Amino acid sequence: MNNKEHNILLKIRYDGTDYRGWQRQPDHPTVQGSIEEVLSYLAGEPVEISGTSRTDSGVHALGQCASFRWNKQIPVDKIPMIINRRFGSAGQGRPNRNGGIEIVDAREMPEDFHARFSCIGKTYRYLIDSSGSLFRRNQAFLYNEKLDLDRMRAAAELIQGTHDFKCFETAGGTPRETTVRTVSKLSINEVNWGNSMPDPEQVRDSCGRTIAIEITGDGFLYNMVRIITGTLVEIGAGKRQPEEMTEIIESRNRSKAGFTAPPQGLYLKEIYFDHKFDQYLK
Repeated sequence: MNNKEHNILLKIRYDGTDYRGWQRQPDHPTVQGSIEEVLSYLAGEPVEISGTSRTDSGVHALGQCASFRWNKQIPVDKIPMIINRRFGSAGQGRPNRNGGIEIVDAREMPEDFHARFSCIGKTYRYLIDSSGSLFRRNQAFLYNEKLDLDRMRAAAELIQGTHDFKCFETAGGTPRETTVRTVSKLSINEVNWGNSMPDPEQVRDSCGRTIAIEITGDGFLYNMVRIITGTLVEIGAGKRQPEEMTEIIESRNRSKAGFTAPPQGLYLKEIYFDHKFDQYLK
């Protein structure tokens, strides 16, 4: 007798330092490949997961999501604990094995749900730290020049809205039908630094300051957030004027925008899905 097939959604956070990004690659450690390895072991057969976002090497996540089909008798609410034990993130299992990944939540979704195709928006966070601490080099962009947040915020206002963001796209990504995107919110604030994954509600230490750029949109081009960050940093450092942002966007020319900020400061913070699934995500 065949078991019923379930459509499972995972919420995942990870430190991307030791991974070659999200997407599975032969002979390289990736987040997707590591999770699939554990699920396949538990299932006794190959299991493939579909992630919402393909984060690059060194990029972190606080709210990555992935879905997969599952017909095993393991209760859905037990899946995070079982996988985390296998990873070692729960203090059990083989030590130091994929310890940079944690499954935060698992839940059953309707048949027509898909982690990638049901997504309607994302929020990314980018951290810039001026402490110069070598222990933060993999968690933030260490930048020691003074940044004027008011200048950066003035430029950020010009980014919000619906535009053709071709100027913020790096060559080499998946070809897109259109480079028009809507940025619904872009905030720039000094935040507190936690002891592990950055949380603005935790108390910051007294060494330097940490700036968080948070951007929410219906979709993002390849390296879009990191190029926007680099451009805003140049404006905050006085190397460009805030009003130049309009000209940069209208140019649709990558060479007009600023540098690409390093991956270490980037976090996939939150995923938003079609509202018809709201009742399953509460």
